[in-house]
Amino acid sequence: MDHAATRRRPAPNRASLYQDITDRIIAELEAGRVPWVQPWSAAAAPLAMPRNATTGRKYSGINILILWDAVIEHGFSTQNWLTFRQALGLGGSVRKGEHGTTVVYASRFTPGEDNARDSRDRDGRGGIPFLKRFTVFNADQCDGLPDTLTAPVPAVSDAVVPPAIDALIKASAADFRLGGDRAFYDIRHDYVQVPRPGAFHVPINFARTAAHELSHWTGARKRLGRDQSGAFGSKPYFIEECVAELSAAFVCASLGIVPTVRHADYLGAWLDIVREDNRAIVRAASAASKAADYLLAFLPEAAEPTDREMVGDEQEAA
Repeated sequence: MDHAATRRRPAPNRASLYQDITDRIIAELEAGRVPWVQPWSAAAAPLAMPRNATTGRKYSGINILILWDAVIEHGFSTQNWLTFRQALGLGGSVRKGEHGTTVVYASRFTPGEDNARDSRDRDGRGGIPFLKRFTVFNADQCDGLPDTLTAPVPAVSDAVVPPAIDALIKASAADFRLGGDRAFYDIRHDYVQVPRPGAFHVPINFARTAAHELSHWTGARKRLGRDQSGAFGSKPYFIEECVAELSAAFVCASLGIVPTVRHADYLGAWLDIVREDNRAIVRAASAASKAADYLLAFLPEAAEPTDREMVGDEQEAA
């Protein structure tokens, strides 16, 4: 018997990993639920961005949706996550019988010179995108961890416009105009317009709307350079709207504001896009994290590294 062969583990199927994530997102959307707007009022965990309990870094991209979904599904009371080895490093341990949550590390593989042209032709940017699985556990699934990992973070009241949004608008130095009866980002003249706070029936909606339009603002060519060329109703248009929706949710959660869907009528279009391309939601979530990070970086107290830097954790748990 070839014992070496029996010990050899098959390589993960990258295509199936993208499909697994996409299928979960499709199931949520088909059920009328939006994965980036969880029912936090019914959740045991406080509203917050998921973060690594050891490093304190926020997870990013599709991992936010995966971990938020796990928090809701399993009734976890915390947004803190860590690997099996990290739990031991904090003096604790994962309880026997607990099952971890699969998250992913996204990167790009650059082939040798002979294949470089082929990869550019396939992807347009050079290099081949890939995802790698690794497993994390919620702090609720562990024993012996420091009590500080489960400290609650109070959410902002819906009855007020949170000062953090005003601070973000000012710190960004965006051309942000108040007035009118609709909210939009003017790509040609590079300004955001949002109705005055008093025009909103629920004051917190001013903050949610501002976060959405500022997320569009980050996509300008001189900032993050996203494709914003799509006419209303086109695929690029709906993709950009999805990025802005996700980014606004990430910004709101980072500031203690419960996210909501601003464009629920776009769900059908988003479903079509995700069904057509099983990498679309991963790309949109990645772009949204970059947009949210770009905005939050204007607030020094909110600027934190994300899991795109967490190569060590990914290697440990792979």
